[in-house]
Amino acid sequence: MGNSNYYGLILAGGRGTRFWPQSRKRHAKQVLAIGLDERTLIQQTVDRLRPLIAPERIWILTNGFVRDEIIRQLPEIPAEQIIAEPAQRNTAPAIGLAAHILSSLDPDAIFGVFPSDHVIGNPEHYLDLVKVAFKSAEEGNIAVLGVEARWAETGYGYIEFPADEPRTPTAVTRVVKFHEKPKKAKAEEYLAAGNYYWNAGMFFWKATVVSEALFQYRPSVAEPLAELPKFGAPNFISELDRIFPLCQDISIDFAVLEHATNVTGVPCDDFGWNDVGSWEAVYDLLPKDANRNAGRSEVVSINSTGNYVDAGRKLVALIGVDNIIVVDTPDALLVVHRDKAQDVGTLVKDLEKAGREEFL
Repeated sequence: MGNSNYYGLILAGGRGTRFWPQSRKRHAKQVLAIGLDERTLIQQTVDRLRPLIAPERIWILTNGFVRDEIIRQLPEIPAEQIIAEPAQRNTAPAIGLAAHILSSLDPDAIFGVFPSDHVIGNPEHYLDLVKVAFKSAEEGNIAVLGVEARWAETGYGYIEFPADEPRTPTAVTRVVKFHEKPKKAKAEEYLAAGNYYWNAGMFFWKATVVSEALFQYRPSVAEPLAELPKFGAPNFISELDRIFPLCQDISIDFAVLEHATNVTGVPCDDFGWNDVGSWEAVYDLLPKDANRNAGRSEVVSINSTGNYVDAGRKLVALIGVDNIIVVDTPDALLVVHRDKAQDVGTLVKDLEKAGREEFL
């Protein structure tokens, strides 16, 4: 087990709209079993951290729709440490809240921030990289994990490391700059350069360091949170409900990382990271049959290749269709071309505009 001052913050407030129709407000992506693993994504997140961070030192920030389901899935984590944010305010207020709580409980607290809905194929090597980041955080730095870019991805932010300095996953290096999600041509430049890594949203710091950074760079987040009583006070939740919506809605990248001068990074080699951002990503993760079809249902096919099918226990027959995603639930059926898998989130927005709450 890791250092007793190590804590984990799992961010689990997203809805995973690109996983509609399985992902809904009350049963969002992070509490689904994606791919062939029987454990849900958030359970897998806790499982892989367990050798380093005991469940009683893990905190989860989520929303009111899914909190009860997370409590049910993770009985090993104290229920009071699974907190529903009163409003969606992005990652800076969420991280600031965790820093407020942890620094009041343990003045020496060091915590890592972990997404709740990613897949990691090599958890043992991943923990080795996490340990490197924690060690840097112990020294008062802000540490980030950079994932080695495998293609010219436009959906991720990038971390620029020095081009003329050695990069090894066993040691941290300085971060030159954070870059927003690029256009395709710029992403291809980043890939060719070799010193631009994907920003996977995993950060490490002392609770006091990130609190001070928020006061310095983003008082619109830090000052409201400073009014909160200590965690465990009888009025903590009621005050959280009042104060949290007053925080500026802003990401930790904009609020702190782009301004701080003590940012270090771990230029990670491959640890099997996948943010499972769409049904297309699930297709990529799964084994394929002779016709490159994949899924969680029994499929018979004639002249059909590259399809993904998730229709429960139904037998699904495919004839003359290629590169199609089929996801069936009791009240909704999704059929989409794999190239358009990212557009499922847009469909959910259209359902919201139409007031179709029964499908959200």
